[in-house]
Amino acid sequence: MRSAALLSVLAFFGMASATPLDGDKLQARAIVPHDSIGPVLPKTQGGKIGDAMERFQPFLHIAHGCQPYTASNEKGDISFGSGGLQDSGNPSAGCRDKNKGQTYVRAAWHKGKFGVMYAWYFPKDQPNAGNVVGGHRHDWENVVVWLDNPDNVNPRIVGFAASGHGDYSRTTNPIREGDKVKVEYFTQLGLNHALQMSRTKGDTHWLLQWESMDARSRNALQDANFGKANVPFKNGNFVNNLDKAFI
Repeated sequence: MRSAALLSVLAFFGMASATPLDGDKLQARAIVPHDSIGPVLPKTQGGKIGDAMERFQPFLHIAHGCQPYTASNEKGDISFGSGGLQDSGNPSAGCRDKNKGQTYVRAAWHKGKFGVMYAWYFPKDQPNAGNVVGGHRHDWENVVVWLDNPDNVNPRIVGFAASGHGDYSRTTNPIREGDKVKVEYFTQLGLNHALQMSRTKGDTHWLLQWESMDARSRNALQDANFGKANVPFKNGNFVNNLDKAFI
C-alpha cells in the first residue's frame, strides 16, 4: 500500500456502528450529507501498476455543474439515499467545494490492453438552473486510459474513452499534458453532464484504488443505490464498462 490511510482528513457526521453482514461483508455505517465526507488519503497498490495509476491520472476541469465529491469514507459512511443534492436551484449550488474531491481508480487487462479507469462522484446532475427535466440526484462519470503495458519502462497511452450517459466517446490521440489526459465535466446539449477531452488543465484529486479501500467503504459502494447513477468500477459494472470503452 502507498499510504497507511488510517486517519480521516475532514470531520464528518453519521457515527452509527457498523454491523457484520454475511461474514466479512459490512453494512454502511450511515447515510450522510454529501458535504460531510472528506477525501480518503491516497492509497494504491505498489509496483508498476500503482506507478502507472499515478502517472496517468487525468487532470479534471469542471466546465459546468458540481465539483467532484467523496462518495464514501473508510468507515462506510456514504452519500446516498437522503444524501446527494436535490436537482434544483443553480447547477453548482451546494457543490462548489474544491476540497472534497476523490479520484477512484481500478485497472485490469482487457482484450490485450491494460485499462485504467478513473472515476468521480458528483452530488447531482443538473444541466440547467431550476428543477429541470433530466436532472437528478447523484452522478458518476469515468474515463478509461488504455495502456500498452504497465510493466514497460515507459508505458504508452494507446487509447482513451470518456463516459457520458451510459456510453463512451473514444480516441487514440487524447489531448494531454505530459502523461496526463486533460478531461472536463460539461453539460451535454443542456440535457445531462458527461466527460470529454479539454484544452483546459484541471485539477487532480487524491487517488483511491478499489482494491485498496477499507472493506467497509468498498462494500458500501458495492451495495449503494445511487438512483439513476451507477458506480462504474464496482463488481458487475467494471468489466461491462471496459467493454464499452474499449478501443
